[in-house]
Amino acid sequence: MGVKQAIKNLDAFPRAEEHLLQKTQSGALVSIVGLVIMTTLFFHELTYYLSTYTVHQMSVDLKRGETLPIHINMTFPSLPCDVLSVDAIDMSGKHEVDLDTNIWKLRLNSHGHIIGTEYLSDLVEKEHAAHKHDDENEHHDDADKKLHALGFNEEAENMIKKVKKALDNGEGCRVYGVLDVRRVAGNFHISVHGLNIYVAQMIFGGATHVNVSHMIHDLSFGPKYPGLHNPLDGTVRILHETSGTFKYYIKIVPTEYRYIWKEVLPTNQFSVSEYFSPMKEYDRSWPAVYFLYDLSPITVTIKEERRSFLHFITRLCAVLGGTFALTGMLDRWMYRLIEEVTKASGTRAYR
Repeated sequence: MGVKQAIKNLDAFPRAEEHLLQKTQSGALVSIVGLVIMTTLFFHELTYYLSTYTVHQMSVDLKRGETLPIHINMTFPSLPCDVLSVDAIDMSGKHEVDLDTNIWKLRLNSHGHIIGTEYLSDLVEKEHAAHKHDDENEHHDDADKKLHALGFNEEAENMIKKVKKALDNGEGCRVYGVLDVRRVAGNFHISVHGLNIYVAQMIFGGATHVNVSHMIHDLSFGPKYPGLHNPLDGTVRILHETSGTFKYYIKIVPTEYRYIWKEVLPTNQFSVSEYFSPMKEYDRSWPAVYFLYDLSPITVTIKEERRSFLHFITRLCAVLGGTFALTGMLDRWMYRLIEEVTKASGTRAYR
């Protein structure tokens, strides 16, 4: 008997006899409030447990011999599609031509509505001896030869008439598609460099009259993953009574996104800085929008993970147990307060 009694004394949850328990309206109110709070906290903790979080890891980039996809979607409201060309060049100084490249140009009227479409396969192939790509003389010399071969006068006159009419009508152009380039540092730019220099001079009357105002709807270097923000998306640069060259210096960070179900999404994120160089009367170059990119040697791996079930049970016990204890204390305080008020009222009535 002594051992059994000693074990009973260890009971942390003594039971009161049923006839000694007293149920009150205040206790019922506190119980309902506590039940609502505990139910709310339970679903909150369940949602928190089922949601995922991301872990970032860094390692050296070991990828070799792969291509880099460049997704472009831009609008040039002041330049017709006939004068715009897209150039891409890598660090070796050689153009990448006729890759798996799909670029489209949409003709826009003065209100920005589409009035025609054109497939852009006219990436002009040129060899560059130096890494710089600002020497427009080579562009125009190559264009001269091509126009002479086609009949310079006729082709030039037709081009000039067509483009001047488009400029008078306020036509613009939307350029979109994908460039697949080699995975090395390089640049691509959108400009009027594909025109013969004399044709460009007759159309615009000088480089200072070429308006390269643009809107970047989307510029990315791979598929998007949850939480990715491309810093150039939504960029708007409008020029008034001036012209110049825009240069965006881009640092690309190779990225792998690992979903909770183990699927791996290879992509890239990037940071960017911007520089604008206004045109001067004596400048020999023509306005353009340059995107100069370089790749980071570090790969970022982003992994989705879910919290452990033991972590969920621990948090659940803490919040539910804390709520139960708090409502019990509140019930006792309310009971004592009501009891004191009742006694005080009874004493005054007796007197």
